[in-house]
Amino acid sequence: QVQLVESGGGLVQAGGSLRLSCATSGSIFSINAMGWYHQAPGKQQREFVASITSRGSTNYADSVKGRFTISRDNAKNTVYLQMNSLKPEDTGVYYCNGDLSTAQAMGIVTRWWGQGTQVTVSS
Repeated sequence: QVQLVESGGGLVQAGGSLRLSCATSGSIFSINAMGWYHQAPGKQQREFVASITSRGSTNYADSVKGRFTISRDNAKNTVYLQMNSLKPEDTGVYYCNGDLSTAQAMGIVTRWWGQGTQVTVSS
């Protein structure tokens, strides 16, 4: 089985920083793209924040460009999200995902999700 576990969330004042981590474990054959999504309070939909390919190409939502940086450590199967200049509207649950194949199904790429980590930005 595969697990993605986020950490690093918390309470921070506006203008502050947080670094989220997402560690992937289990019977993994390969990991392609990894990313982060944000679910704001009271909203059902998760919104795209950032993604990174296995080769390090990145993509960001307009709302976080210049403030957030996504990175990954392929040796550790871990993806990070450095969040600077945080705003109250960044509050919510942050979920990581990974497009990966397992050792049991090496030819099939599936998107797996973590359980989320709470980020609260006070004004």
